Amino acid sequence: MSDFLQKYEDGQVILIDKPQGWTSFDVVYKLRNALKVKKLGHAGTLDPLATGLLILCSGKFTKKIDTYQAKEKAYTGEMILGKSTPSYDSETEFDSEFATAHITDKLIYEAVNQFIGEISQVPPMYSAIKKEGKRMYDLARQGKTVEIEPRKVTISAFEITSIRLPNIEFSIVCSKGTYIRSLVHDFGKALQSGAYMSALRRTRIGEFKVENAQTVAEVIEMVKANTI
Repeated sequence: MSDFLQKYEDGQVILIDKPQGWTSFDVVYKLRNALKVKKLGHAGTLDPLATGLLILCSGKFTKKIDTYQAKEKAYTGEMILGKSTPSYDSETEFDSEFATAHITDKLIYEAVNQFIGEISQVPPMYSAIKKEGKRMYDLARQGKTVEIEPRKVTISAFEITSIRLPNIEFSIVCSKGTYIRSLVHDFGKALQSGAYMSALRRTRIGEFKVENAQTVAEVIEMVKANTI
């Protein structure tokens, strides 16, 4: 094994800008093969439709995954008012439509205040949470529903950055375990309407920022350049 690959086998933190359509495991699988490492894991799942910062840990750094997962997260995203989906995003077809004529900018900004600080939220059925040994999204795709316990999460900042109804763009800083899809779903309810998440990008995990991340292709090219 080259010295370049050996440092990844020993242990490294790798910052990846995950592309849309990839699962977090897709990224791990691709780079595990490229880097030829035995241990490689990610510190915090990103949904396939989301993009942005994914922290990978190799070798002895996999012991730090829980530490990185616990760090504060920052996101930018977009929601669309007036419709809802079972997955709370655009992965599934619309299941309900709601009125939006009553929604004003003032109402939107006032609703934000309900979601600042410690809040209770129920994770979506379409999530990687395990219930009796099975992933929730697997149960959801089988048409099954189970009771999900609400959880306490902390929203440190929630800002509306653009309103072009029915589209609303936003930025959020939150604690570990926060489901932005659930927050969007609940935000639609707070407006006496409905909403689903149409885009999400993770920009920061603790002190790690997406502008310092590489794409999967860039890492693979770097491996080729240093091992040929």
